[in-house]
Amino acid sequence: QVQLVESGGGLVQAGGSLRLSCTASGRANSAYVMGWFRQAPGKEREFVAAISWSSESTYYAASVKGRFTISRDNAENTVYLQMNSLLPEDTAAYYCAAVRGLVVYRTTSGYPYWGQGTQVTVSS
Repeated sequence: QVQLVESGGGLVQAGGSLRLSCTASGRANSAYVMGWFRQAPGKEREFVAAISWSSESTYYAASVKGRFTISRDNAENTVYLQMNSLLPEDTAAYYCAAVRGLVVYRTTSGYPYWGQGTQVTVSS
């Protein structure tokens, strides 16, 4: 079992930046793929970014590519999401997710472990 705790959300003006963190505990010393998803009110949870165990491969949703950067520090069991040039449409609850192994998924069904989420609100 893996527990995930997100932090770093908040209120920011459009054009601003935030850095989200997600720290894993439990059986986190195995190889895990990590992902970030978001869910706006009334909408389905959607893929934002994912990163392989080695950090060699990263994947982004088209809507955030070039603005968001996912990274990880395996020694600290932490994954980050640097969000720049934020837009009001980025407003959502952001969730960290994990799956054991080396395959990177871009769908919610691929991840059995989830954090509780952190709210990001971008004002116009």
